[in-house]
Amino acid sequence: MTAKSRFIDQGIQQYIIASTVREHPLLRELREETSRLPQARMQIGPEQGQLMALLAHAIGARRYLEVGVFTGYSSLAMALALPRDGYVLACDVSEEYTAVARRYWTAAGVANRIDLRLAPALETLKGVRAVNPAPFDMAFIDADKANVNAYYEACLALLRPNGLLLVDNVLWDGAVVDPSEDDADTLALREVSQRAGRDERVEAMLVPVCDGLLIARKREATAGEGS
Repeated sequence: MTAKSRFIDQGIQQYIIASTVREHPLLRELREETSRLPQARMQIGPEQGQLMALLAHAIGARRYLEVGVFTGYSSLAMALALPRDGYVLACDVSEEYTAVARRYWTAAGVANRIDLRLAPALETLKGVRAVNPAPFDMAFIDADKANVNAYYEACLALLRPNGLLLVDNVLWDGAVVDPSEDDADTLALREVSQRAGRDERVEAMLVPVCDGLLIARKREATAGEGS
């Protein structure tokens, strides 16, 4: 397995993967197919997929929201982790890349659990919230970085208390700690980590797995607070 991060020691990454990752054969096949695409680095690493599945199991997740599907590794990993009556709402804008995802969802027998919406994610999330759905147990943001803070707020509003909100790429190949990096994506990723760190609605931690994963637990509302 190939380590993904460019700034975490490669030997440590390989040790983690070799020691603990149990990758489903279809996830491995999807990862290998995606590795040949020009945008292959948009795919999460296998250790991150396993961590996300572990978190889903730990909280008994049944409803999962994903913003940014690409070729479907994370959505497949999560659909496999959910129970048979689980539900995945997957938001993306690319017919080309999600066509790859659909093939693997079907091969894994989980396509019936995944509701793919091809439209700008903020529009999709606004529409979902308008119909007052059952809350989601877990959400994962891995889409265009400039809008990450808007996705954070939209997903947090759709989560149940004690649900988990995950944000990918928050270390951005180390650019977030370089003061000379001031492009829109880097600034947005710095902001979302700082936002979560001071947000009284959540408890949060940034984990240096792959390209950095922000994990936030939505707190129970207390008297005088909204959810």
